Amino acid sequence: VQLVESGGGLVQPGGSLRLSCEASGYTYGSVCMGWFRQAPGKEREGVAAIDSDGSTSYADSVKGRFTISRDNAENTLYLQLNSLNPEDTAMYYCAREYATAQFDGWGQGTQVTVS
Repeated sequence: VQLVESGGGLVQPGGSLRLSCEASGYTYGSVCMGWFRQAPGKEREGVAAIDSDGSTSYADSVKGRFTISRDNAENTLYLQLNSLNPEDTAMYYCAREYATAQFDGWGQGTQVTVS
């Protein structure tokens, strides 16, 4: 399993970013995928998830601002981040759900800084 995140950067409050996660090494379209983030000094938290049937779930802190999507033909996961605020500053990771609520395939992450 290999997951490679990209798309992070420095953005002003209120701005937007689109994160991507390219997957390889397994049958991407058949599993749930998730985005997570970890800010300095804080625990990693789940941000959003999307199942193989396209159903989605979001953390309360990002509902209405972030949108998770997937392109199974391209083995790519996306996270659209809108209305960003400084509290969204973190390293963002994607991961694969290999068992119920268990994720693996952590990549190097992509840094999002809102300032």
